[in-house]
Amino acid sequence: MHPLLRFTLDLFEPAQAPEPEATSPLPPAQADTTTLFRHPRANRETRLCGTLVAYEFKRIRRRSIGFVVGPEGLVVRAPQWVTLREVESALQEKSAWILRKLGEMRERHERLLPQRIEWRDGTTVPFLGQPVRLQLDPRHAFGAVGAQLQADGPEPVLQLALAHAATPEQIRDAVQAWLMRQARRVFIERLDHFAPQLQVQWRRLTLSNAGTRWGSASIDGSIRLNWRLIHLQQTVIDYVVAHELSHLRVMDHSARFWDTVESVLPDYAALRRQLKDDVVPRWQ
Repeated sequence: MHPLLRFTLDLFEPAQAPEPEATSPLPPAQADTTTLFRHPRANRETRLCGTLVAYEFKRIRRRSIGFVVGPEGLVVRAPQWVTLREVESALQEKSAWILRKLGEMRERHERLLPQRIEWRDGTTVPFLGQPVRLQLDPRHAFGAVGAQLQADGPEPVLQLALAHAATPEQIRDAVQAWLMRQARRVFIERLDHFAPQLQVQWRRLTLSNAGTRWGSASIDGSIRLNWRLIHLQQTVIDYVVAHELSHLRVMDHSARFWDTVESVLPDYAALRRQLKDDVVPRWQ
């Protein structure tokens, strides 16, 4: 393996990215319409196994060359002392991995596109892995909470205390408020279920709205969980809950950590893969 190379297997870029190198983007004349993968901030390009890849290149303070494949494409980071020839050599060495990850990211993006919700009467929204149909019902306030789930019919229906002329934004906000209430209820229930088994104590739950992170845990017992998990099956939610609670015992991803997760979820590996493959609706 190239001695300078250390590629990153994360599918998303870190929240805090270093400042990019002061280089000009590729001139329009160099733009190749046959490029299969092009980062929107691309300032360099290369051919990997015959495929033209335009990537964002950054100089940062680090000891080795790093690759990150995110939703926008490939980002390459390298220390100041590494030559462009060495960067190119590292790219060629890991070309198969880069192209595979770029392909997987594009496939995931294409699967996400049909999941944009059209906020109107009669549309469906996933709740705990099952589709729930929205129904506008201005006649009721539903106990002043604005929404109520009817699950005793042929299909679950979420009744919303909104006028039939409600805007998409009003419908979206009402559904989100209901889902977040359900998320807090379900998360607390599952935290209370797994905490005694793991012999840990959680102290505070915060609902997260992060775009790429499902949860986090702090040594003081604070747990953050993404409220969008409520779209997924409870077994998948259980994996994320058990994962974060396990961090209250082991604050890393060592073998001891995964043994801790496995002690309460023997099939955690399958649930972890399902979490990665599940599609969550786009809230836009």
